[in-house]
Amino acid sequence: MRNRISQLCPLSPRASVQAVRALVVLFCLCSIWNTSTVATGAVRAPGGSDVPNIVLILADDLGWADLGCYGNRFHETPHIDRLAREGLRFTQFYAGAVCSPTRANMQSGQDQARFGITQHIPGHRRPFAKLIDPEVPRHLPLEVETFAERLSAVGYKTGYFGKWHLGGEGYGPGEQGWQTYVECQGNTVPPRLTGGVEMRTAEFLTQQAEQFIASHRDHPFLLQVSHYAVHIPLSTTPELLAKYRAKPPQPGYPSLPEYGGLLEELDQSVGRIVAAVESAGLSDRTLVVFLSDNGGLEHEQGGRVVTSNQPLRGEKGTLYEGGVRVPAIFRWPGRIPAGIVRETPAITLDLYPTFVELARASFAPGQPRDGVSLVNAWQPDSQAEQREALHWHLPHYHHGTPASSIRRGDWKLIEFFEDETAELYHLARDPGERINLADQYPERVREFRDALRKWRLDVRARLPEPNPDYDPERAGELARPQRTNPARKTQS
Repeated sequence: MRNRISQLCPLSPRASVQAVRALVVLFCLCSIWNTSTVATGAVRAPGGSDVPNIVLILADDLGWADLGCYGNRFHETPHIDRLAREGLRFTQFYAGAVCSPTRANMQSGQDQARFGITQHIPGHRRPFAKLIDPEVPRHLPLEVETFAERLSAVGYKTGYFGKWHLGGEGYGPGEQGWQTYVECQGNTVPPRLTGGVEMRTAEFLTQQAEQFIASHRDHPFLLQVSHYAVHIPLSTTPELLAKYRAKPPQPGYPSLPEYGGLLEELDQSVGRIVAAVESAGLSDRTLVVFLSDNGGLEHEQGGRVVTSNQPLRGEKGTLYEGGVRVPAIFRWPGRIPAGIVRETPAITLDLYPTFVELARASFAPGQPRDGVSLVNAWQPDSQAEQREALHWHLPHYHHGTPASSIRRGDWKLIEFFEDETAELYHLARDPGERINLADQYPERVREFRDALRKWRLDVRARLPEPNPDYDPERAGELARPQRTNPARKTQS
């Protein structure tokens, strides 16, 4: 399979340079292995435990309230719930409002506004809306060194399976430090990737992950599995569809059978990946992280309700809590005590410094660091490293109008660009963002807006501009650019 895949996907110029560099690094490591490994512990010897394996499982469009461990009573997610019981569950973990921005900040450790990837790639436009939103770059810059590149430099084997959504040909996982990868999108995988038969994506990705773990059990490895579930269009297996059609609905929750079945496929995948780690005898040497790329999508474009983020307000594509607050679970037996619940705010930006610290790797010289390490967060009496604020920038029309937001402590401000208004909420007292306190605290509003403007200047965030073709009667019309990154690719 290695030879066949390599012929189908020859290395790009940058990947060729990376391969040469990797060979040089490998030669140097082999030359000094007998003296340096014991002294520094930088790379785990086969069977050793100096640095952990890292498994990152990413769901797509999974809402904060969709899992059993977050209170859902319709969906059955026993394997993800087990992760929460055996590890650390965050209640205020954040992502971007849509997928590509989150994927960009995770891979880079930098806020996505630095690259202009503030909307999904390639984005969509409303030609008659009040504002013209910024054009979205088509890829994550190759100059960015991802956490996979930093961990590869200290001997990790890296594998990426699933949705990438950060660039087309020449800008995929293989160009960003992932040595073994398979890219795919949709909830089914075509025969050309599976070897002859159409397969459910969750099953396909699980098999890829199981094979990767078995192949690299004697080396430190970094594995990311990026599921398409529970992204629309929704589908599931006939058996799971029948199961959820027969279940009584949860009061006040959409309880859609297709959604429940697809989520259970995702949960089964998580269970099998964890089982593969356990079967390899690697549980106490493996950090497993599970989270979603943005808040849940409550409404399809046609209006059908597919999930609910209640008690949070809003959904994917908005800066309300329902659009950016996501489930996040960390499990590492022997290192992370079981059953910890953390209310400390954290964000997907924090994965990069966390992984670099755990791997005893180094940061890329001169590359900005916008996240903080979460290693202290799983100590029983500790909290994650404190930060001044969290920021979001969504200068696009998605499920809301263009906006930016900032959270400091329990206070959160959302600034809307169309009418230059602001909303202020106290999340500890009002997590559902129902009571706008902007009129009661004008000084705080000014302070937060000034801080938000300063931050946008610091990261060179791009802003929307007035639209000379604005037509109120046609403002909601959507014009989608031609797709430029077709699904593809495998490499090993």
